[in-house]
Amino acid sequence: MPEGAERAAAYPEIREAVARLCERFPGEYWRGLDREGRYPSEFVDALTQSGFLSVLIPEEYGGAGLPLSGAAAILEEIQRAGCNGAACHAQMYTMGTVLRHGSPEQKERYLLEIAAGRLRLQAFGVTEPTSGTDTTALKTTARREGNDAYLVKGQKIWTSRAEHSDLMLLLARTTPLDQVKKRTEGLSVFLVDMREARGNGLTIRPIRTMMNHATTEVFFDDLRVPAENLIGEEGKGFRYILSGMNAERILIAAECVGDAKWFIDKAVAYAKERVVFGRPIGQNQGVQFPIARVYANMRAAELMVQEALRLYEAGQNPGAEANMAKMLAADASFEAANVCVQTHGGFGFAEEYDIERKFRETRLYQVAPISTNLILAYLAEHVLGLPRSY
Repeated sequence: MPEGAERAAAYPEIREAVARLCERFPGEYWRGLDREGRYPSEFVDALTQSGFLSVLIPEEYGGAGLPLSGAAAILEEIQRAGCNGAACHAQMYTMGTVLRHGSPEQKERYLLEIAAGRLRLQAFGVTEPTSGTDTTALKTTARREGNDAYLVKGQKIWTSRAEHSDLMLLLARTTPLDQVKKRTEGLSVFLVDMREARGNGLTIRPIRTMMNHATTEVFFDDLRVPAENLIGEEGKGFRYILSGMNAERILIAAECVGDAKWFIDKAVAYAKERVVFGRPIGQNQGVQFPIARVYANMRAAELMVQEALRLYEAGQNPGAEANMAKMLAADASFEAANVCVQTHGGFGFAEEYDIERKFRETRLYQVAPISTNLILAYLAEHVLGLPRSY
């Protein structure tokens, strides 16, 4: 990247430290995991021990107490180094629900352990097979059982990292849909201790995908969750997770910016060194211009990420900006991936170059955690005032 862009980057010391850590996990490490479908436990442990996964936790609970922009810098650098933050990024964006709405007892009990690396909070149970992104239509229920517990019944899908997490943030309906005035009412958030739940009402089934993403479907069969694990007030859960969804979109966008930078750096380096017909292929405008265009698109997406972070940290509603940042960054990273493959020609498909692996990984963000079409529908209705589409 040009020097000006480097100088403008926030948290330079953190970025350098993350880059040094990532040097211990080169492409060979990730290729091996990808071939075998293994979770990057060593990488996640290194991030945990370095304190990078607890940067959002306040200092009184053992964290660094940084704003969301600190987490964004970490995840961007992980992707830019050719690594994959999807193995643990949920711990960043699920943290906010506990930080903002958890009781003092819950924070004392869980945040200290998460910051110390003794607990992982990396599973987020929201999406269901029949509801998809229509969160208010979810069917998983949590029924009060006496004064001290809830019984959870239902199913979640695309619950990534469930097999490698100690805790899950779970959204379930505590009041039937036909008994609430608004569809957003009657949903509640729980912290599920998965160490106790496995085999006692919780079943986890892995889903193999085109990238090594450690995703699963989970089944709840009258899983008992202590009432003390309810986050905030019963029935207010949808509002609690909305801010977390904005954080999720912003952090995913930062990852996509990191991916785009990785692809651009790879394409530029190869275009300079690959000689055909007696000159570097980068001397040809047909090679130069696509790389220059994706660089411009990446920078535009990066600026939108910065604007979304500014609004989020100022306590304003960054809904539109968070969604636009995610869409623009995902588009930029995927187009940069296409250009990188095209620049490398046949070598772009070779495993040893890592391009095809990163290509598959960044393709995900056209769809998850929210698809581009749904972002466009949100902007059309809530920003432009167009009629709601069906």
